[in-house]
Amino acid sequence: MTDNKFDTFFQAESKMFLLATIRIALSEDGPDLTSQGLFEPEDLANAQIIAKEETIVAGLPLIPLILEFADKDNVCKVHLNVDEGDRISAGTLIAAIQGPAAILLKAERVMLNFLSHLSGIATLTNKYVKALDHSETILLDTRKTIPGLRYPEKYAVLVGGAQNHRLNLVEMLMLKDNHIDRAGSITLAVEKLRSKYEPCPPIEVECRNQQEVDEAIACKVERIMLDNMTFEEAKASIATVPDSIETEISGNVTLETIAHLAEAGPDYISVGRITHSAKCSDMSMQIYSI
Repeated sequence: MTDNKFDTFFQAESKMFLLATIRIALSEDGPDLTSQGLFEPEDLANAQIIAKEETIVAGLPLIPLILEFADKDNVCKVHLNVDEGDRISAGTLIAAIQGPAAILLKAERVMLNFLSHLSGIATLTNKYVKALDHSETILLDTRKTIPGLRYPEKYAVLVGGAQNHRLNLVEMLMLKDNHIDRAGSITLAVEKLRSKYEPCPPIEVECRNQQEVDEAIACKVERIMLDNMTFEEAKASIATVPDSIETEISGNVTLETIAHLAEAGPDYISVGRITHSAKCSDMSMQIYSI
């Protein structure tokens, strides 16, 4: 994946959220009094960001973006030594940066926080993707993301080789238990949504049993989610769903169970763990000359 994919993903609303998050991340640290007390504004430094473990690297375009906010004079120079999406080993030089020492140190933790977090998501996502290699099932993320980091985290999922579920509550309408209970039935809920919105976004229905699956099929919704079903239940339900309706398995999917669940034949399996439980990749930044 190249920077072009980053630029394609971060457009309009997603870019607005990303830039706002960077501003907040730098602002919540406040001024770096330690570095300002030890370095003069004209003191230049060279820095290296280095991987301390094997990882798929994600978020490289954020390095110059963060420095643009931290460096009002725009004098920092960044050289990326690897490509976005590369699998790198421990000790790999990720990026070399030149600029005022106080600015590099001010931006250090913000750059590393983004880079290590997104790389961790991409790395874990790729493990799940590889577990599905034997099947045609596509891995999806969920909205179980850190508030304010929805778009960067979902971008990292793409770097890891999976696809995004809905980015927000507009792209797809999902009927869950509370919605169905309020409407009175799946049928009534679907009818109300389709009468309210023109055109109506795709509708997905979360189903817990075959009776609900049958009702969702009759409504000709775009996707049926089989929520927390056993393998046998999911396989039996999927066999009844016509090709015109997509199927998705979700709920307590792990790296140990996902390959088996794919044998039930769903179009998608969604996994919250790839975002909410991904371990940050270990990285560090070293100032090596001043």
